[in-house]
Amino acid sequence: MLKNIKEYPQYDKALYWIKLISITGSAQIIVQAVGFTSGILIIRLLSIQEYALYTLANTMLGTMTVLADGGVSTGVMAQGAKVWQNKEKLGAVLITGLALRRKFALGSLIIATPILFYLLLNNGASWLITILIILSLIPAFFAALSDSLLEIVPKLHQDISALQKNQLTVSLGRLLLIGLTMFIFPWAFIAILASSIPRIYGNFKLRIIAEKFIDSKQQIDLEVQKEILIIVKRILPGAVYFCFSSQITIWLISVFGNSTAVAQLGALGRLTVLLGIISVLINTLIVPRFARLEPKRKNLFKKALYTFIIVLLISAIIIILAVLFPVQILSILGSSYENLSKEMILSVVIGCVNLGISVFISFSSSRGWVINPYLMMILNVIGTVFPLFFVDVSTLNGVLLLSLYSSFWGILIYGGYTFKKILRLSN
Repeated sequence: MLKNIKEYPQYDKALYWIKLISITGSAQIIVQAVGFTSGILIIRLLSIQEYALYTLANTMLGTMTVLADGGVSTGVMAQGAKVWQNKEKLGAVLITGLALRRKFALGSLIIATPILFYLLLNNGASWLITILIILSLIPAFFAALSDSLLEIVPKLHQDISALQKNQLTVSLGRLLLIGLTMFIFPWAFIAILASSIPRIYGNFKLRIIAEKFIDSKQQIDLEVQKEILIIVKRILPGAVYFCFSSQITIWLISVFGNSTAVAQLGALGRLTVLLGIISVLINTLIVPRFARLEPKRKNLFKKALYTFIIVLLISAIIIILAVLFPVQILSILGSSYENLSKEMILSVVIGCVNLGISVFISFSSSRGWVINPYLMMILNVIGTVFPLFFVDVSTLNGVLLLSLYSSFWGILIYGGYTFKKILRLSN
């Protein structure tokens, strides 16, 4: 029987994917487990007030990073996939993308810093602590400017082991610094710095990894820049909107609620970080291959549908576990968060739905497909504003329900758009 199985036409291909996923998946489990442990240490060692400030700062870091990108990474992936076997052309694409990213960084800082300043002060931070937190974000922000672009090169060449070694080094460095500092200095800005320093080192190593596949002496290519900016012009309005809509739960609860609710929302968010294993696997193994496929409807549709079904099945298992074992799961966060069973289940469901959204966005953007930003904003505003009429955004449960409604609306928009673009292709 074993011989018959080996003679099956798809045997070699199935064996290849099993090996690839097992190797990549096991490494990602280690990376995510170390990251998860670091996050739980921070939750347990910081007071609720300090963790609220830490949550606000990390939320704003995500916003700053998205604004500084503005669609540049999407453009680099789309252009890089066309020339990924040519070191000179791929180098020009990367250099052009990095130059554009630096230009957007200044605008991101100008927009985000005053907002974070207000939110921190509004949630009980002193002027000194506010300034220290903002300064501690700067190293992580500048590392994040090039992280996502540098990773595109080894992803296109499927140099996965080098990427994973670098991710593991960064994760272990973060855990080590948190362990050495947080027991003595349990402050939000120290936790941010402990996360930032290893990321800077990881960024340096990423450059070395990428240089194996590119000619780093290339200059900015104006034609490539033009093509990237075409994508940026379509993505940037949506990215600006996404910055605010994706973080609306944190911002609403920080303005209308209190620091305790902010800390609870941030802590619950840490539980869904393990979904990052699935996200990283898809973005590392599947999305680059999806970007390189010929524009044929049948093949692209099959790949997208199979991936979504896998995500759906994994999400169902995770949600069932959350429903069956809420007390045990919440015990990970500590006694300060033990009475949040209902909120925890809502948070897990939201994380699973958002995972599906990220898959569709990654698939469409890797092909250079970008939904009309103004249409996207109108649709998303409908999905966000309508629930405001019947949820109480001053409570944790209320903002989670608002986020859940918006997430379900989002997966309809982005899933529908991705399959629409695929079905319009010929065979």
